[in-house]
Amino acid sequence: MRATFPFSAIVGQEETRLCLLLSAVDPGIGGVLVFGDRGTGKSTAVRGLAALLPKIKMVAECRYGCDPADENALCEECRERLSKGPLRAVLAPVPVVDLPLGATEDRVIGALDLERALSQGLKVFEPGLLARAHRGFLYIDEVNLLEDHLVDLLLDVAASGENVVEREGLSVRHPARFVLIGSGNPEEGELRPQLLDRFGLSVEVSTPTDLAMRVEVVRRRDAFERDPAGYVAGWKKEDDRLRKRITAARGLLPSVVVPDAALEQAARLCMALGTDGLRGELTLMRTARALAAFEGDHIVTDGHLRRIAPPALRHRLRRNPLDEAVSSVRVERAVAELFGA
Repeated sequence: MRATFPFSAIVGQEETRLCLLLSAVDPGIGGVLVFGDRGTGKSTAVRGLAALLPKIKMVAECRYGCDPADENALCEECRERLSKGPLRAVLAPVPVVDLPLGATEDRVIGALDLERALSQGLKVFEPGLLARAHRGFLYIDEVNLLEDHLVDLLLDVAASGENVVEREGLSVRHPARFVLIGSGNPEEGELRPQLLDRFGLSVEVSTPTDLAMRVEVVRRRDAFERDPAGYVAGWKKEDDRLRKRITAARGLLPSVVVPDAALEQAARLCMALGTDGLRGELTLMRTARALAAFEGDHIVTDGHLRRIAPPALRHRLRRNPLDEAVSSVRVERAVAELFGA
């Protein structure tokens, strides 16, 4: 198995790393969009996080990776197994599935298994990428170049948490809940507003301009490529520490309190920025709660809101012809006015 660059060894990218970690603590945040220059380690961070996460329990031999502890979200095959007796569980790594730009719709949602249909005359469903990504991460590089029909498909599944396939005499329904991670270069095209709004958090990554940081990035990457196994072993203690923090945060998350004062501050901030709908407030609340849990706090404060406001809101702003400032600057300015410099 090919070694993955350790998440803890990534230099810089503090906001990207934090947003990915918080999405691991609470997948309901809605995923992360990472936009920036080529060669800045966007995909490295995603793959490093997946290798860092604790293994999850899955129903043995389930093609969709169902959670044996959640009977309400079982696929039809697992419901049939359950009717015959207790489900057998196995531990498995958190899935990270790449959705290539040239993928066909059949490959994404699944289709009839032609080989078995021709050789045995059976109509058997062959699960697609959405089934493989269930309870894990669906990663789309160059997400802004994704074809429109795949964007529409992803929007439907992301909203329902379920993939429904009805074609070629098949009628299949299976759970498909995943954390959507997208990356791309904004110079190569804009993301459709409908999909952009589906991402909970948005991060902007740029090429480092600090000499020492650039040198350290190259030094660490070179050391990893020379001895992948040895380098991963050297960072194991740090990755283990982060893994324990994620596990502890997941346990604490349900008991974290979001006081009315924090909700009012979140609403004031969204009103000041003129964001559409209420998804901005909901994302602020969920992400602030996840941040509090990750830091071991039991109550969400203004400090938590301040830290996560830029990634939660920068991609939700309307274009203002009277204000040429970039989205990040507008959010930071509104945060300073509301919470104080």
